[in-house]
Amino acid sequence: MVAAGLPAGSSVRFFMSSTTVIDSLRARLGDGAVRTDPATLALMASDLWETGALPAAVVQPRDTAAVAAAVEVAASHDHGVIPRGGGLTYTGGYQAPHGRCICLDLTAMNRVLRIAPEDLTVTVEAGATWRDIHAALQPRGLRLPFFGTSSGAGATVGGGLSHGALFFGSARYGSAADQVLGLELVLADGRQLHTGREAVVASSAPLVRTYGPDLTGLFLHDGGSFGIKTQASFRLIEAPAAEGYASFAFASLEAAAAALSAVARAGIAEDAYVLDPAVTGTTDLPVDAALRTLGTLLRQSRGPAGALRTLVDVVRGGQRPVPAGTWSLHLVAAARDRGTVGSDLGAARRIALKHGGRPVAATIPRVTRADPFGSLDGVLGTGGQRWAALNAKVNHSEGPALMAGFEAVQARHAAAMAQHGVSATRLVSAMGPLAFSFETVFHWRDAWMPLHRISLSASRRAALEEPPENLLARALVAQLREDTLDLFRAHGATSNQIGRTYPFLDLLEPATAGLLRTLKAQLDPRGLMNPGALGL
Repeated sequence: MVAAGLPAGSSVRFFMSSTTVIDSLRARLGDGAVRTDPATLALMASDLWETGALPAAVVQPRDTAAVAAAVEVAASHDHGVIPRGGGLTYTGGYQAPHGRCICLDLTAMNRVLRIAPEDLTVTVEAGATWRDIHAALQPRGLRLPFFGTSSGAGATVGGGLSHGALFFGSARYGSAADQVLGLELVLADGRQLHTGREAVVASSAPLVRTYGPDLTGLFLHDGGSFGIKTQASFRLIEAPAAEGYASFAFASLEAAAAALSAVARAGIAEDAYVLDPAVTGTTDLPVDAALRTLGTLLRQSRGPAGALRTLVDVVRGGQRPVPAGTWSLHLVAAARDRGTVGSDLGAARRIALKHGGRPVAATIPRVTRADPFGSLDGVLGTGGQRWAALNAKVNHSEGPALMAGFEAVQARHAAAMAQHGVSATRLVSAMGPLAFSFETVFHWRDAWMPLHRISLSASRRAALEEPPENLLARALVAQLREDTLDLFRAHGATSNQIGRTYPFLDLLEPATAGLLRTLKAQLDPRGLMNPGALGL
């Protein structure tokens, strides 16, 4: 085997070097921490969209010292290092460009290290999931402001901070990066580095992020190309004492999105998102999941009267679902008291009515918030279809033009999409009062990736039959993705989960791109840290 990018005739040297690095890793870290079996290599080489080169080995460290040791060994053998968290992405963020790489699977570093209620801070390892953190904080009446992605049962802090996690709480508090106070990292030569207050006095607790230049920000959304995150400290809030929910149906995406933008600017919701009619038409839960969610709702209700109100609301929701063919805006309001929540929902209702919306039962936001980190069965569609998403962030005023541009992209491919069974849905959400988030998701039937198979619950896996390979549909989705990325580029949109999919470095003005290259050369002079991420 010849690694991509290596000179012809180097296969023997590559094999010997990889064999040596594996032996060295096992000698340094122990046999149990190093995996080379084909199934693990295949899993770690692929995300939800495509497969990269197989890494030479997968290392599963359990602490920062083990991460530093693995990086030192890899560097001494001229191997790249690819950090990986939960893996639930579709942008090639952790795919090796060639076989002279080791993959660091950080999911075993999942401890919540320190919760400081009196200081409203928490420190966690990078392999902790958003569900892990939420569960640790709930009994103390605390919460992260942004508290997780819809895939938070498997998505990790390290991946989220490397690639821009957002969703729950984002309409008010922004993304995961906006909550970070400091980081612990391992650099390309194995050195450990702290940012924030902990960089000044290593034993001190997290406090502020910007004591001097914002070095923490340098390592956020970097795709793991500047350093490997091993710990992160976040600010906390007291969990809101009251929550309320509202949903509205609209005749068009444009009207629903305009209402969402107005709600975001008003700052009256923690969650605000618009769902495609094709999505709300296929939201039926399996019976076991539905009963589990209903049980969670009832347990969270305040006393017998609250449980009765919840049950009535859910039953009414089944009788007043989102009307077929309509776009739906879903909101979660949260505050210290029910009066404030009621006032915020009243303001949201006035906004929705002004833009042509009509109230429907708020079953979707209620159920979603009741069990935000359920299973990972959503990695596939309801019938086992694959999906791949792309997202763009623009100002609220720029949202309508971006959405219209995507409709034009889809129209150009409409005949081919119908022929090959490819469809597209849209998700619009708010990221604070400034950013309008547009996401398109392409759906098609195709053979699954290893990550699909391992993420499904046993009951869901038993209920689905894997489709055969569908290369023509997959090629069409690839073309749709390229055309959509060109659209995003034309609108100057930013994106999370940049990885190796989104154009980045070549979009920057020369001075900015030069600065990034200089920083990369300073932190990683041999280009071994996640080579190729961000175009570096």
